[in-house]
Amino acid sequence: MKKVAVFGKPANGKSTLSKQLAAATGISLYPVDSLLYQPNGQEVDRQAYEAVHDKILASDEWIIEGFGPLSSQASFNRRLEEADTLVYIELPYWVTYWLVTKRLLKGVFRKPEGWPEGSSVLKGSLQSYKVLKLCPKFWNDDFLQRVEKLSTNKSLHVIRSVSELNSFVEQHVK
Repeated sequence: MKKVAVFGKPANGKSTLSKQLAAATGISLYPVDSLLYQPNGQEVDRQAYEAVHDKILASDEWIIEGFGPLSSQASFNRRLEEADTLVYIELPYWVTYWLVTKRLLKGVFRKPEGWPEGSSVLKGSLQSYKVLKLCPKFWNDDFLQRVEKLSTNKSLHVIRSVSELNSFVEQHVK
């Protein structure tokens, strides 16, 4: 486990799991949102994002968490190809909707850890709901089959429950 791609629907625990993996392995963590957005919440130039993303992919070790620009799947696909470990978090939709709602409610009192400074939790949560409505078009059985084919020389982990999510690091990092 040297190059790890962690991905899945919004609010599925990708950030939390990735932080735990980084702490347990000592591998640097790169949340895609921190590559896509400046600390004030403004989106970075797409070419600047791609340059930083490519530099990370060329390094010896990394954990990259997230999907990336919705308008382009190219960086996500490159990440899947370069990774030696794929962690796909595929919690049921009802759980995901609850987790977005929970993040929104908690965000009224305190911004979620790692949330961009100038970004509204309300706007981000509403965006997550919009993305969730579109998710079945992308995060589906065809996608999983594509990932399974891609992972012939990789380690693939598909997490389908909160209990699997909570025990992943303990079970897979020695």
